[in-house]
Amino acid sequence: MTNPDRPEEGTGRPAEPFTERTPRVVSASKLHRAAARRKAGRFLAEGANSVEAALTSGAAAEVFCTEDALERFAGLVASASAAGVTVSVVTDRAVRSLSDTVSPTGIVALCRSVVRDPAAPGEGAPRLVAVGQALAEPGNVGTLIRVSDALGADAVWLTEGGVDPENTKAVRASAGSLFHLPVVRGIAEAGLVSRAHALGLQVAVATAHGEVDVERADDLLARPTAWVFGNEAHGVPAPLVDAADLRVRIPIRGRAESLNIVTAASICLHTSARVQAARS
Repeated sequence: MTNPDRPEEGTGRPAEPFTERTPRVVSASKLHRAAARRKAGRFLAEGANSVEAALTSGAAAEVFCTEDALERFAGLVASASAAGVTVSVVTDRAVRSLSDTVSPTGIVALCRSVVRDPAAPGEGAPRLVAVGQALAEPGNVGTLIRVSDALGADAVWLTEGGVDPENTKAVRASAGSLFHLPVVRGIAEAGLVSRAHALGLQVAVATAHGEVDVERADDLLARPTAWVFGNEAHGVPAPLVDAADLRVRIPIRGRAESLNIVTAASICLHTSARVQAARS
């Protein structure tokens, strides 16, 4: 039997595709668990957007790809090879073990961790930061990162107790944006306001009972701002709301009870970005 870990002479590729039992695939598939990701300092990024961003940022350590995907993603495969990143051909069953989707795309990057811890060097002099407070849904974490990237935020901060932004679902929802801007996880809520103030940021909390209307807050939001968006079920805790510099509400004119976190973040970040751009 051919050893799938042994390259075919002269090709640099395995004599046959890796299977779900190949040690490198088994090791990578364990990264679906948060403890394994933290121990290895690695995570998985599935799909063309995420793999391309991983390659461009230099975070990709290896690319797993089915034979069919070799043709569909020929440009990405060529980019990986040009960058010296190993491209490992895998079976369909192997790629399913690396994916958490019903219909895998067929291409997955094994990446070095890109998320920072709170003790890492700061973000310089940021003007706009999105803060996810104990967010529990991976899709919301990834989409918050994507929205923040799209609207020109300088960083995303995630407080302790929330989901890992390198969770496969969160990475996929970020559509590559995880690799585009600094993401800091595990920030203690007790030190959040002082961290923001030390960087010259005012802290604004999006809350239904805020005394400031986001549509009438241009003068206030012209300043560098860290926006805090609360946990999906419980919202921002009262001590953090009280400690913030601004408590901002979004008017709801229809009959909906509230907005989800990503919609609220889009409105608030867009307002800040628009005002800051107009006054810069």
